[in-house]
Amino acid sequence: MTATPPVPPTPAGRVRWTMIWLAFGAVTINYMDRANLGVALPYITKDLDLSKTATGLLLGAFFWTYAAFLPGAGWLVDRYGPRRMMAFAVAAWSIATMLVGAVTGFLVLLLVRLVLGAVESPAYPSSSQIVSRWFPVRERGMAASIFDSGGRAGTAFALPITTVVIAWLGWRGSFVAAGIVGLLFTAFWLKFYRDPDEHPKLGAEERAYIRDGGANATSSTVPAMPWRELFRYRTVWGMVLGFFCLSFVLYFFITWFPSYLVDERDFDLLKLGFFGMIPALVSMPAQWAGGWVQTRLINQGHTVTYARKFPIVVGLILSSVIVLAGVVESAYVALALLAVSQASLCFAASSLWALPADVAPTPANVGSLAGIQGFASNAAGALSPVVVGVLLDAFGGSYFVPLAVAAGVSLLGALVYGVVMKHVVPLGTEPKKTVKGVPTAPKSPA
Repeated sequence: MTATPPVPPTPAGRVRWTMIWLAFGAVTINYMDRANLGVALPYITKDLDLSKTATGLLLGAFFWTYAAFLPGAGWLVDRYGPRRMMAFAVAAWSIATMLVGAVTGFLVLLLVRLVLGAVESPAYPSSSQIVSRWFPVRERGMAASIFDSGGRAGTAFALPITTVVIAWLGWRGSFVAAGIVGLLFTAFWLKFYRDPDEHPKLGAEERAYIRDGGANATSSTVPAMPWRELFRYRTVWGMVLGFFCLSFVLYFFITWFPSYLVDERDFDLLKLGFFGMIPALVSMPAQWAGGWVQTRLINQGHTVTYARKFPIVVGLILSSVIVLAGVVESAYVALALLAVSQASLCFAASSLWALPADVAPTPANVGSLAGIQGFASNAAGALSPVVVGVLLDAFGGSYFVPLAVAAGVSLLGALVYGVVMKHVVPLGTEPKKTVKGVPTAPKSPA
């Protein structure tokens, strides 16, 4: 079994949780800006006269540049730290979001979406680095589930808030309002976020708890492992392929889900704003439950490998119920099935942003690994909405085939995490095998 630090008494200090809730706030705004287009899409397509395939291209364009810039963004986070890179990202994407409200045609909107994807790329590597710096190993799953659940919060809040703003200011005004919120948050972030070795309110007891539990609470002087070496490990490929599968399904909820409710289930604006947020709201406690399960399993003596992989595999298997939403007659039963599917995906996702800190060979690789797996996630985000759009056009607007494809990809993801990614330990320290009782060197590369 992989050894974990002994369980110390929990200190009185709570500064580390304040820092992760700040990251939650940034990610919430991030996803509200992403989901804004999905909510406004029925009105944008009408004004700009867009086909389903063109709509899919718009939804996917964000992820082309977001995915392409993520590895580099992760490297920048390792170099300059999460405080500066998160502030840059929030300010830049807020300005880009406001520009969406000024577009007059498909090509300009496509260009702005490409810019938006590029400047949002530091957000998740920054948050993953915060988990690495502020949290001991046993609390990383919970911390990662908190900041990542900001994606569910942003998606959920975007539906009612954006529909109200659209009714008040029109779809263009909704993008301007979202950008203003982001700029205000940037100032808030710069005022309150600090790393552990710079935070004036971090007490000695909590600092020792963080350090002794395995967190990278101080700036590291250990050089990073070169990227070409990272890709020699099957653990990294498991993270890449598995996250691709999970995100392929998850991004249906971020992009096409509002249109599904309008086109397939005849929801009007009021129903869309009220019922459409249910799956995302259910997903938030599901993701926190996944983080709690990880902490509980580690405290009970299970390996970090088991604690991280258990929610991933179980969640991905359960999420395949998405296919049933394409065959049931009742709109509300379909909504319940989609809520179960998204909640299961988020239960699985509770582990994913703890993995870079768990497997990084040095603290200077955490952001890079987060960027690498984030690239895979958002490559799926670029592909998924286009595939759904093409399938909708090919099958007369029916959502059954896209949902069936999503279910199959979800099961494939469970297989990848269960088989390809064997051990959740720092790269190069995988358990040794024995041949007739004689220890052999670790076989970590793929």
